Amino acid sequence: MDRRRRSHVAALIALWLCLATAALAADDQRLERLTVAGPPAAVSYPLIELVESGALDALARRVEFVSWRDPDQVRALILRDEVDLVALPSNVAANLYNRGVEIRLVNISAWGLLWLLSRDPDIARLEDLAGAEIVVPFRGDMPDIILGELLARNGLDVRSDVRLRYVASPMDAMQLIIMRRASHAVLSEPAASMALEKTASGMTGLIAPDLHRAIDLQSAWATAFERDARIPQAGIVAVGPLPEPVIEAFANAYADALERLLADPGRAAGQIVAALPMLTETAAVEAITHSRLEAVAATEAREALEFFYRILEQRSPALIGGRLPDNGFYFTPRPPEP
Repeated sequence: MDRRRRSHVAALIALWLCLATAALAADDQRLERLTVAGPPAAVSYPLIELVESGALDALARRVEFVSWRDPDQVRALILRDEVDLVALPSNVAANLYNRGVEIRLVNISAWGLLWLLSRDPDIARLEDLAGAEIVVPFRGDMPDIILGELLARNGLDVRSDVRLRYVASPMDAMQLIIMRRASHAVLSEPAASMALEKTASGMTGLIAPDLHRAIDLQSAWATAFERDARIPQAGIVAVGPLPEPVIEAFANAYADALERLLADPGRAAGQIVAALPMLTETAAVEAITHSRLEAVAATEAREALEFFYRILEQRSPALIGGRLPDNGFYFTPRPPEP
């Protein structure tokens, strides 16, 4: 989309949002509270900007952003009904829905955040990792799922050809590779950019030089499956009986915020770091440039999601709750009135 067309679309979205939220705000019929949540990753950046800018104030009297650190924590937040709109991995969304949790997928907005970082300049393909130890965060969740599938597609058995060292979070994996306690790690953004920033400057740079982006796992996925270099990795879900006008207004506001961030990655860096203090502004901005981000409505993303879900189903049906989600999983905006 060229810049002129993007500006035009953004203006139309802003106008639509004003009209939609005006109706919700009439006579102060707003929600008492609206809690949005996300991980310390680029998928959460638009959430943070929306909260900090007041763009969602027309939807609720109190709006807040909550950061979650791992998939187990976000599952607990959803099951305890403590959040309304949540950024989370697409497999977790399917699993929760198929277990009877009341959620609806609003969009897929992260289409690839994963990199394999290495100290070995000869690592350029997954096959080159034979015999290596690889640090992987979130055992049994998205980084582990993607890496395992790609290794298998490239002829490597995770039980005998490589050694997987699991850690609790991307930040834990980042620390291991920075301090030379590991040579290879799967990192999502912005942890990958943080690791590269920390090893390129100061005393840490003297201790742990020469770290580099060895393999773009999205490109490896494209080669393995003969598809575009896009993995429907994460998106936004609405939790519980959230009113449809609120979901629609939020979805449009989120898409608009993401477009602004892509056009000017540094625009919200200060807000992002204030909400996610483990990051630096430089890494937050770098993460945007090295992530595949696009807010695609759930119904439009369905084909790519179902392709992905079928792969997971073949690997282990439990990853998605035993089956492909049905129509009720995909939030469908109301058609415009004639």
